[in-house]
Amino acid sequence: MTRPSLLLLDLDGADGEALDLVRAARRRCRVVRFANSPERARLDPEVDAVVSSARIGVAKPDPEAFRRALRVLQHSVSATLLCDEDPENVAAARGLGIDAAHVPTARALREALSARGLLDEQSTVDHDQSEQDGALIVLSDKEDAHRLAAELEQSGWAPCAVHRDMLAGEDDAEDADWVVELRTAPDGTPAGAHLAELTELADREEGFVTGMN
Repeated sequence: MTRPSLLLLDLDGADGEALDLVRAARRRCRVVRFANSPERARLDPEVDAVVSSARIGVAKPDPEAFRRALRVLQHSVSATLLCDEDPENVAAARGLGIDAAHVPTARALREALSARGLLDEQSTVDHDQSEQDGALIVLSDKEDAHRLAAELEQSGWAPCAVHRDMLAGEDDAEDADWVVELRTAPDGTPAGAHLAELTELADREEGFVTGMN
């Protein structure tokens, strides 16, 4: 199997072993928790970003939920792996051509990740190489996005560009998200190396953060 560059996870019952597996996979690909609930989960500190179906307006297993999530994350179907505890979500993802695995246990998760090279100890892809260069702060309100961009720019972040991202049709203004693009932190390091700090800012604005190359 081809090694995915994006791992979508929904593991409500994640235990210590599952968390260790997620940490190992994160050294080899981008990891995002994709769940219907917007509530915080034990898995959140171990992933690069969190996308909730409540946030994007469509719940799994509706295929549109997967389309919107990948659009927000700016990622392709062919390079994505979904690991989910719900077989209906797995079936829906597969219907779109997404590689998906039903993982009701840590053992099933280990097998799914190992089969796709995400737990290969001989991998030449290390953690530093897999980190994202930039970051996107995704908010639902235009004014909030511009205000936050101005605050970040004053603090030394760059370029703090604000983009409109349509999750549905181009004419559906209600489904528009506003994205603050960041490439460089005030200390000159890549913005993607500061996802934890940026996530705190996004949480304050009821948004979320994702890394980008």
